[in-house]
Amino acid sequence: MTTLQRRPTVPEEPAAQPGEHGRTSPIRGFQGFLAAGDLVIIVLSVTAGHLLKFGFNDPTIQDSSGTISLSYLPLSIGLGLVWWLMLSAFHTYRQRLLGSGAEEYQRVFQATFLVFGALAIASYLLKAQVARGYFLAVLPIGLVGLFLWRWLARKRLIHLRRGGELTNRVVILGGARTAADMARELRRRRDLGMQVVGACVAGVPEGSTLRGTNVPVLGDVNSLPAIMAELHADTVVITGSPDISAAEIKELSWRLDPVGTQVVLAPSIVDVAGPRVHLRPVDGLSLVEIEMPRFDGSKQVLKRIFDIVVSTVLILLLLPVWIVVPILIWFDDKGPIFFRQIRVGLNGEEFAIWKFRSMRINADAELAALLAAQGTSDKPLFKVDHDPRITKLGAFLRKSSIDELPQLFNVFNGTMSLVGPRPQVPAEVALYDNAAARRLFVKPGVTGLWQVSGRSNLTWEEAVRFDLFYVENWSITGDIQILFRTVKVVFAREGAG
Repeated sequence: MTTLQRRPTVPEEPAAQPGEHGRTSPIRGFQGFLAAGDLVIIVLSVTAGHLLKFGFNDPTIQDSSGTISLSYLPLSIGLGLVWWLMLSAFHTYRQRLLGSGAEEYQRVFQATFLVFGALAIASYLLKAQVARGYFLAVLPIGLVGLFLWRWLARKRLIHLRRGGELTNRVVILGGARTAADMARELRRRRDLGMQVVGACVAGVPEGSTLRGTNVPVLGDVNSLPAIMAELHADTVVITGSPDISAAEIKELSWRLDPVGTQVVLAPSIVDVAGPRVHLRPVDGLSLVEIEMPRFDGSKQVLKRIFDIVVSTVLILLLLPVWIVVPILIWFDDKGPIFFRQIRVGLNGEEFAIWKFRSMRINADAELAALLAAQGTSDKPLFKVDHDPRITKLGAFLRKSSIDELPQLFNVFNGTMSLVGPRPQVPAEVALYDNAAARRLFVKPGVTGLWQVSGRSNLTWEEAVRFDLFYVENWSITGDIQILFRTVKVVFAREGAG
C-alpha cells in the first residue's frame, strides 16, 4: 500500500487555504464581491439616467389611452433588479469565465441587451410612453460602467492569483510528457488560478518530479482520490495518456464527485480558441470538433470597415503629429522624413510600408553586417540588438511607437490592417517554414498579438506562435482587445526597441 505521509511537498508557491475537500470555490468571496459591485454600478447608472432626463422630478408613465399611470421610481427599481438578476442568469459569475477571455464581457453585453430589448418590446405592446432619453442614458452608462468594473475586478483577481491567493489546488493526471507540459504551462499562466501541487503519472517512480519542473509525482491513477484528499486538492487536470482509458476516467469522476472535485480534461490541442472548439455528442461518445478557420466573406468585410473607420478617426486626431514630428526629424540630421520599405503582405503580395525615419541615412546598407556579427542572419526576424543605427530622436520615436503611425495610411488604403501579424521584408519571408507562411493568410497589422505579448523581448519562435494563434482564431472582439492592450503597452514602453 502506498504511504502518503512521506510524499514530497511543492515549495514553489504559497499554500492556499482550501475548502473542505474542494467543496467550496476558492473565489466564492470574490464572486460575491463582483456581484455587489455590479449592483452598485446598476443602481448608479439607473439613478444617473433618471437625473439626466428628469432631474429631481418624478414624472409618470402613461399609455396612449391614459388608463396606465405609473411612476418612474418602481420602473427604475424593477429595471435594476431584473438587470442584476439577468447577469446571474447568464452565468457571468462562473469561475471558469473570470480572469481571462472575452466570454465574461460578451455575456454581460448579452444580458444587458436582453433586458433593455424586452423592456422596449413591453413598452411597445402596452403602448406605454416611456421616455426614450431615459433608455438612451441608462443603457450606455450602465454598460460602460459594468465593463469598466469587470475589467478592474479582473485585474485585481489576476494580481491575487499571481500572489498565490484565490487559486485552485491542482493535481495533474496523465502521461509523463503531457503532464510535464501542462504543469509548465499552468506555472507560466499563474493568472488562471491553478496551483499545481502534484501529479499522478503511470510508469514514473513515486518521489520523482515531472521533467523540467519540481512538481512531485505522487502515484498513479489508483492513488489519485487519496492524494487529492491528503493535499486538499480541489481540481484534477487529466492530460492525454495511453495508460488511462475512457472507462477509468469515467469511474474516477464518479469516485471524486461526492467531494465536489472539479475534473478538467485537457485534450492535446494547443493554440485553438474556445469558439472554434465544439463538443459533439454522438451515440454516447463526446467528440471534440475543431472548426477550421475561414479568412473570407463577411469577416473580411467587417474587418475592412472597422479598419477604415478607426484609421480615419486616428489620422484626423493625430494632425499635430503629422506637423511636429517631420520638423523634428529634419532638424535632427537634415535627412528624409519618412522611411519607405518593401514588405510582404496578404497572400505574399509586396507593398510599400511607411514609417517616420528613426535611423541614420542609408541604414539598410549596414544591416547584413550587423546581423552576421550577432549570428542571427539565418533567422527570419532581422532584429539587431542595441542597434547603433538608431538616432537619438529615433530612439524616442521607437520607444513611444510614434515611428509606426504613418502606417495608418497603409491601413486606410487597404495594404495593412490595424491588427495582424507584423509585415516582414522579402528576405525574411524567404526563410519561412510552412508554419510561419500561414502568417500571410491575413493582412499584416500595425499592431498584433505578439507585439502586446512581449514585442522585441520575444524570440522568433514565440512571435510565430502568437501570430499563428491570431490567424487561426481571429475575431473583431479580439482585435478590439489587442488595440486596448497596445495602448497600455505603448504607455508602459514594454519591450520596445
